[in-house]
Amino acid sequence: EVQLQASGGGLAQAGGSLRLSCAASGFTFDDYAVGWFRQRPGKQHEGVACISGSGRTNYADSAKGRFTISRDNARNTVYLQMISLKPDDTALYYCYVRYWSKDYWGQGTQVTVSS
Repeated sequence: EVQLQASGGGLAQAGGSLRLSCAASGFTFDDYAVGWFRQRPGKQHEGVACISGSGRTNYADSAKGRFTISRDNARNTVYLQMISLKPDDTALYYCYVRYWSKDYWGQGTQVTVSS
C-alpha cells in the first residue's frame, strides 16, 4: 500500500524558514517522481515543486528562489526546504505521487506564516 507521511510544518515568522519532510512507502521510491502541493485558505490546491527519481526538479514560479526540493532515496524521503517565508505561503502542504496511473496524496502538514 502506497503511503505518504508529511511532517515538519508549524508556525514561522515572515522571513523565516521551515523544512518539510515526506516519508514514502509501498512503492519503489527511486523510480518515481514525488511532488509537493499546497492549498492556501480559500484557494485551489496548487503544485509547488516536484523531483524525479533521478533528482531533476521543477518549481512553481511562487517557489523559485525560495524553496528547494530534494530527496534521499536511501531514506525514501523527499524534503522541501522553504526560506524567506511569506504570510502568503500559509497553507496545508502535502506530498503526492502518481503510481500505476493512480494518484496518492499524503495527509498534509500545516504551515502558518505570521507577518
